[in-house]
Amino acid sequence: MASFNLTKGERFSLSKAAPGLTVVRVGMGWDPNDQPGGPDFDLDVSAFALNGNFKIPSDSYFVFYGQVRMGNCIEDREEKGLFRPITRDGAIMGAIDDPDGRRSDGEDDEDMFIDLSKIKADVEQIIICCTICKYPHDNKKDRRTLNLNFGQVDDCYIRIVNESTGEEILRYDLRDKYTREDAVEFGRLFRVGNSWEFEAMGRAHTGSLQTLVDMYT
Repeated sequence: MASFNLTKGERFSLSKAAPGLTVVRVGMGWDPNDQPGGPDFDLDVSAFALNGNFKIPSDSYFVFYGQVRMGNCIEDREEKGLFRPITRDGAIMGAIDDPDGRRSDGEDDEDMFIDLSKIKADVEQIIICCTICKYPHDNKKDRRTLNLNFGQVDDCYIRIVNESTGEEILRYDLRDKYTREDAVEFGRLFRVGNSWEFEAMGRAHTGSLQTLVDMYT
């Protein structure tokens, strides 16, 4: 099956493209323009599973690297000793935090897994986000990270893969040039009746992860 390239605002039926689709892998990638002697970039992937009021039904449905420290996590099946945040029902398994990019295999920098068959009925959409980690949450406590933004990051993309076959279903490359934003909602999976679709969003914000938390909790 050929992969489909989406543009901002386009929607795509995952259920029609891959009948019987259950588990999807959401891969994301980027290429920060690191400056010699400058602060380190650490980009984090998160997901917000929202109900009809555009809020998460419980804290478990905000999936991000911090859940690992909270104990709501699972050891990665391929990389022993590394842990992924996971929702209490096992529906969404989040990304392994990769602060220095060493896990990247040349394809995706971070990924997460979503079992659509386990998503609770009151969850209407799952928004996949990427944010720049900034002081004081960065590993080196470098205040210079406060000035980082997506204008300093190239080749951002999100792609959806059928986990059972390994086939890429779709891909969305972000083309917008952000000059000060440090949080981007890359895309969302959402219900249409009994089917699932994907929308390429590319919606950017300032305030990093906290802005998204304030919006959806």
